[in-house]
Amino acid sequence: MSAKAKPDPLAEVAERYAVAITPAMDALIDPADPHDPIAAQFHPDARELQTAPDELADPIGDDAHTPVKGVVHRYPDRCLLKLVHVCPVYCRFCFRREMVGPPSHERPRDGTLSGEDLDAALAYIESQPGIWEVILTGGDPFLLSARRVREITQRLAAIAHVKIIRWHTRVPVVDPLRVTPDLVAALRCEGATTYVVLHTNHVRELTEQAHAAIARIVDAGVPMLAQTVLLKGVNDSAEALEALMRGLVEVRVKPYYLHHLDKAPGTSHFRCSVAEGQALVQALHQRASGLAQPTYVLDIPGGHGKAPLASPSLRESNEDYEVRDRDGAWRPYKD
Repeated sequence: MSAKAKPDPLAEVAERYAVAITPAMDALIDPADPHDPIAAQFHPDARELQTAPDELADPIGDDAHTPVKGVVHRYPDRCLLKLVHVCPVYCRFCFRREMVGPPSHERPRDGTLSGEDLDAALAYIESQPGIWEVILTGGDPFLLSARRVREITQRLAAIAHVKIIRWHTRVPVVDPLRVTPDLVAALRCEGATTYVVLHTNHVRELTEQAHAAIARIVDAGVPMLAQTVLLKGVNDSAEALEALMRGLVEVRVKPYYLHHLDKAPGTSHFRCSVAEGQALVQALHQRASGLAQPTYVLDIPGGHGKAPLASPSLRESNEDYEVRDRDGAWRPYKD
């Protein structure tokens, strides 16, 4: 009688959470390095099955601020528009990992907005005159065709109070050949200003093909920013952060946010402490120019918005104030 087969933890991870990696990212992985920072981001890990008590399916409270399907309206002057729920890669630390991915028994329906859903979302945005900026996210909205990107850009720009359209994507680094001239042209429209925010976590993601994709966007007059997630085993050193931020500035992408990791299920093995993050940000300030400094932020669990986490550089003293210099020493300052 054969012994009962033991469950495969990685198969369990793949059953629960979406798994995908592009050839561009797979080619960067060093198979001889068990701690490869690219593999850590995309290869499933049995530790993902361990959910800590404070980890949440919706860690930043999207659901509580969703007036209509696809729209998250957390701040008065801006909202998210979640167009698709699929990505070219699935990051193992994703804060929407319970929602993104192709349909499965865990996610029985594709979250991509239907035509009717999109009409309702745009009608809501038009009904809210305080919305100045719309942030297109998902999933990854750069998986849409150029025709769809153009249509959505034009429909948003036609709303009088929408002045900024911001596309959040990982595509220029993980699938750079998808950034075609047609896609780039579709991002621009009279009536609103477009920005592209790139998600990248390690300097090795900035390949020659990524450089070319970024150049196609920036050369077309679309400014780019970048957001990075602080990840243990990926970029949790001053050297790694400095290399990434310098690399971004060199290709004309302004570092925007360094995110403290959201408390999504099964992600605790990626988590640094706030104190560790503050020390890294302080070290980065000592090593690189202001152009290379992102804002270190935490999305407060429950949907309460972002809070800056960098250590304070000003404190009261008996005389007046003390200000911390680039070496960490406190210097007197009289107001």
